[in-house]
Amino acid sequence: MISSSTVVNSVVEKLRAALARGQWRSGDMLPGQRELAEQLGISRPSLREAVIVLETLGLVRSMPGKGVVVLDEPSASSSASVASVGVANATLADVMQLRYTLEPFIVGLLAQSISQKEIAELRLTLMDMREALEDHDSESGSNAYIAFHEQLFALTSNPIFSSMVQQTSQALKQCAPTLRNTPEHLAARLKETEALVRAIRNKDSAGASELMRQHILQEGQRMEVELDIPGQD
Repeated sequence: MISSSTVVNSVVEKLRAALARGQWRSGDMLPGQRELAEQLGISRPSLREAVIVLETLGLVRSMPGKGVVVLDEPSASSSASVASVGVANATLADVMQLRYTLEPFIVGLLAQSISQKEIAELRLTLMDMREALEDHDSESGSNAYIAFHEQLFALTSNPIFSSMVQQTSQALKQCAPTLRNTPEHLAARLKETEALVRAIRNKDSAGASELMRQHILQEGQRMEVELDIPGQD
């Protein structure tokens, strides 16, 4: 069972705050899963999801058989350099794995803070997707889908997330020729993103996160990309 995004969000923020105030320094090992989960009053699956997010942000690294080590927080210039190299060499499966790791967490946060004006802006982009579908314009449909992705995550107030999502969007654009854009696929994307926006509008953080997970898994199937996702058959 996937743990509540609200719990995971809270754990990530607590751990980031602890790292920021120097509770654990670069090279230190975090307490073991059992001990740390007990300290935070959460389940071990929730802790594991939080650690995945922190790994994606470059704050920690899981060392098999050893534990989780704290890393130096990357500078903006080195982060940009690494991200640029990563995008250049990324496969579509790499992009989808990153999306599966980050985007459910981000939409869960967004559902807690989005304004009605921002919801209206998202729905306008969905209208572009619908018009492209009705006009049988696959290129416009693909562009509108990527624009929705960019618009959705530009709303996050976390600059690190925003930077990483921009890199993901860039990689998606590079992979655009391989996207499956049949009318059936465009219709499925539209249906799934409409459901996602409804969950965000209803402030359903856990629901939005789960819908995004399922959407990305469905995208992988539509593009015939095998995603190596823990816990997924």
